[in-house]
Amino acid sequence: MPARLDEKLEPIYQDVLHRNPGENEFHQAVHEVLETLGPVLVKYPEFAEHKVIQRICEPERQIIFRVPWQDDQGETHINRAFRVEFNSALGPYKGGMRFHPSVYLGIVKFLGFEQIFKNALTGLPIGGGKGGSDFDPKGRSDSEIMRFCQSLMTELYRHLGEYTDVPAGDIGVGEREIGYLFGQYKRITNRYESGILTGKGLGWGGSCARREATGFGTVHFTQEMLKARNDSLEGKTVVVSGSGNVAIYAMEMARKLGARIIACSDSSGFIVDEQGIDLDLVKRIKEVERRRISAYAQEKSNAHYVADGNIWKTPCDVALPCATQNELTGKDAKTLVENGCIAVAEGANMPTTPEGIRLFQDAGIAYGPGKAANAGGVATSALEMQQNASRDSWGFDYTANRLEEIMVNIHRNCHDTADEFGSPGNYVVGANIVGFLKVSEAMVAMGLI
Repeated sequence: MPARLDEKLEPIYQDVLHRNPGENEFHQAVHEVLETLGPVLVKYPEFAEHKVIQRICEPERQIIFRVPWQDDQGETHINRAFRVEFNSALGPYKGGMRFHPSVYLGIVKFLGFEQIFKNALTGLPIGGGKGGSDFDPKGRSDSEIMRFCQSLMTELYRHLGEYTDVPAGDIGVGEREIGYLFGQYKRITNRYESGILTGKGLGWGGSCARREATGFGTVHFTQEMLKARNDSLEGKTVVVSGSGNVAIYAMEMARKLGARIIACSDSSGFIVDEQGIDLDLVKRIKEVERRRISAYAQEKSNAHYVADGNIWKTPCDVALPCATQNELTGKDAKTLVENGCIAVAEGANMPTTPEGIRLFQDAGIAYGPGKAANAGGVATSALEMQQNASRDSWGFDYTANRLEEIMVNIHRNCHDTADEFGSPGNYVVGANIVGFLKVSEAMVAMGLI
């Protein structure tokens, strides 16, 4: 059962349920924020007076459209696409596009709602938005993906702009897809506006370290949580769910900081290599050859592969869920606690269920929620926007150092705010309140928007 809400907040949540039926992920994300805001309304009653929370919970704009395209055999397919422009109080809407069969309006709204607070935490001038489609790029040729992206952008382009809405990538949308989307935007508008998409290739307006940013940032946040407990990642065993960009570069940074990564996964199963995951092999399998993670065990005799298995049964010191929402359940959390896990940081968006979060917090585990721990990706996207606006290009080390500074600041703000509001060590409380205050203050200052 979800935690009880403050009496002032329960009617707001019930209204969200009534106005957004069937959108379970969105309901979960809203509840998780609302349950931390009771003390804020005591200290800042003007936010209740101005109905800021009700306004934040309602997107400024929701765009839904069809995407017709033809496969390589000439057969026509119809997908549905979404862009939810949730809140622009701090800047233009900013958030990724997700291509996956599970995408529907509720998923996009949950992601967009999370993005409001995540983007606020970075301290950079970006609002919250999200988009995507139920198109599945898996198994499709480059030509099919190109035709789909061109069809999608033929509608979406009219809603974008460097001062309006700036999408990026997410699950199923990488540099290839961003390239096709940008090419169609340029073709339609006859304008080379680098700033309307981020996650671009380095040769045409992209940012060094953008591919690595979410994973690197998650590990920086983990390291800061451990530092606050007079500990570090040095010598720790780490389990990482996923094997996409976020997971791969979380593993890379964790290894750089002295940890030993022993397991990672994809949607088909997971591998365990007690000697330490060979990251170069994972990169070749997933980034170059686009094969399943099971291929790792075929090339490494000391590793073993578990088909359709539960990676969270693997004993570890640190767990980094970097795959998808609600992948780590209460039962999984109980297993991790019993096996001696001391820290969990979310590289994915809302990967831990509410029951799992409560179990981690009750056990005293250092738990970093996604809106704080994985904010490095969107922070570096905002840095890419800065470079595009100034027609500049920064080196990898400069961008990576900026990223680390941002993540250290996010951790400090969340840690200190949790203390201030009577919940020391609770990064969920800290992250929600820091983000909420930044957005709310801007909304009140701008009047009834």
